[in-house]
Amino acid sequence: QILPKVLPFLAIIVAVVYVLYGGIATPSETAGVGAFLVIVLVMLIYRRWQPSAIWKIMRDSTRESVMILFIIAASGLFSFMLSSLYVTQSVAESIVSMEANRWVLMFFINVFLLVFGFFLPPVAVILMAAPILLPIVTEAGFDPYWFAVVLTVNMEIGLITPPVGLNLYVIKGTVPDIGLPTVLRGALPFMLSMVVGIVLLCLFPELATWLPELLMGPAS
Repeated sequence: QILPKVLPFLAIIVAVVYVLYGGIATPSETAGVGAFLVIVLVMLIYRRWQPSAIWKIMRDSTRESVMILFIIAASGLFSFMLSSLYVTQSVAESIVSMEANRWVLMFFINVFLLVFGFFLPPVAVILMAAPILLPIVTEAGFDPYWFAVVLTVNMEIGLITPPVGLNLYVIKGTVPDIGLPTVLRGALPFMLSMVVGIVLLCLFPELATWLPELLMGPAS
């Protein structure tokens, strides 16, 4: 009796995964596909919808989207200023020029990525810093796939830390009755968990490399 009610949701999950991993749409476009399929599901299968509810959803979605886009626009302007002044690249090059143990070098790289992730969107940090850091990281003997995972985790930490923690403002906009300090306290355990994750990746690089090496062989 329950299965017919659950199967449509499973079909949506399968469709979203197929659209994403089949290369048909980008992650953002896939989110739109999932939202559209949910609306179709509610309208055609469950028949529990009202035009006024659709209007309210569109209104709230527009408000949240505008808020997010303004944050992204301000972050883009800030990253453009830092790039024009060569701030990010200079800091990265100063870290690279240090003659230190490779793990000390990796420690400073992580600190650099973490701090700049507080203020810049992930794409900006990757575009400005990765071309400088990646050759040095590989020359120091680190696996590039492993470094990509560490870089990604650092960028995710930046998304839940102020002052430009985009995900924090998304959550605040979704639940406006909850104060931003409460949201920050709720995000703190996740931030600490990801820091622990980076430490574990440094202690046990195989956590990130065993599957790529199994499928594609060791990195050259």
